[in-house]
Amino acid sequence: MGLIVKGKWVDQWYSTKNSKGNFERQASRFRHTISSEEGHQYPPESGRYHLYVSLACPWAHRTLIFRALKGLEDVISVSVVRAEMLENGWELGDKGDPLFNLDYVYQLYLKAAPDYEGRVTVPVLWDKKTNTIVNNESSDIIRILNTAFNDVTGNQDDYYPSALRGKIDEVNARVYDTINNGVYRAGFATTQDAYNFAYHELFESLDWLESLLSKQRYLVGDTLTEADWRLFTTLVRFDAVYHGHFKCNRNQLKDFSNLSNYLRELFQVEGVAETVDLEYTKRHYYASHKTINPTLIVPLGPQQRFDLPHNRANKFN
Repeated sequence: MGLIVKGKWVDQWYSTKNSKGNFERQASRFRHTISSEEGHQYPPESGRYHLYVSLACPWAHRTLIFRALKGLEDVISVSVVRAEMLENGWELGDKGDPLFNLDYVYQLYLKAAPDYEGRVTVPVLWDKKTNTIVNNESSDIIRILNTAFNDVTGNQDDYYPSALRGKIDEVNARVYDTINNGVYRAGFATTQDAYNFAYHELFESLDWLESLLSKQRYLVGDTLTEADWRLFTTLVRFDAVYHGHFKCNRNQLKDFSNLSNYLRELFQVEGVAETVDLEYTKRHYYASHKTINPTLIVPLGPQQRFDLPHNRANKFN
């Protein structure tokens, strides 16, 4: 991934790891919000904000899904970085940077904060009016998109309803640690013990979800929430990337009947399929992680169809 240290780009292995070989994800720095409250620094305005994303990154993918679900395609513009992440980190796409004609995402970070030091990630929610980063934490951004622009679009759909927040947060915590981040903890482990621990936690949680989804339609009951979309972006990449590339290979996702049906149902929600690009995704992982895949060969398979019929509606209606 890489870091900015004292105003300079430093090429570094994907992220930090501790002395026991465990993968550790660093915290995001830009954590502002968008609000219609009077005098707020970042009010909701159509055309004011811009998202920088990678189609490979599950964290960035969350924001694209919420942009689609909430009808924000004409409200918030988007730039997609190149699939490969090489010695200069994320590169600003074949179409270039529409705002500043920059080449790399790390240059955006320095434009927003010349004294910035730390990791350079996507997604980035950018304010065109003040020329700075509003937020670079995906969990914040999806909640911003969930409610901040309701008066702009008229879309009142709520994926973090107040009555379910306790349950959503509880599910999110386990899914994040053992599944979303768990596949990375397995894939980037540098000791056998660290890999083993992450691997077992991952599949214990997948087994738990398989059982849970035999009893209810979604992760917190019969309501589709942000918890489902936070899980979806890992599940949709699982067989194509994490099973092989990250050595998460006890089972493929297709071996889990309930999870695979659930995945197909979410994929078929209007607007979601258009946010998924597994060929781009495979190219990123296999052609960027030289420590894991030194040949940089991108596999041709697996063949997957997420648009096939599922029986979830009949089962729970």
